[in-house]
Amino acid sequence: MAILFIADGVNKPKLNYKRIIFWLRQIILSYDCILGDMTYILCNDKYLLDINYRFLKHDYFTDIVTFDYCKDKTISGDFFISIERVKENSILYNVSFEEELLRVIVHGLLHLLGFMDKSKEEKKLMRDLEDSCILMFQKI
Repeated sequence: MAILFIADGVNKPKLNYKRIIFWLRQIILSYDCILGDMTYILCNDKYLLDINYRFLKHDYFTDIVTFDYCKDKTISGDFFISIERVKENSILYNVSFEEELLRVIVHGLLHLLGFMDKSKEEKKLMRDLEDSCILMFQKI
């Protein structure tokens, strides 16, 4: 199965996508799951706002919207990521664009692996897992 990165209406960031794909595969394996098909669609704020409203009835900007197509232990989904929002958040949180994009990429995957971020406790766990995954990426 495959992990794809597609840019729609934005320039595709110059990143080592082979390394990112390897990293995502390792995370999936670490949860004893199987990779299905995952597509990351990199877009702009307006595009993602439309997706967010049309499918979730949320009328606000966000950095990612995740669609879960998982079946049993096979991890599959589509992730829509606003590159504009990631750039703004990287400045806001004083981290590099790449680190913020990696955080958003893995955030979506963690949702597919069953982790939520509605409550204060869930948000803390999600952040800790994101940090752990980013450390894993840095070691690859």
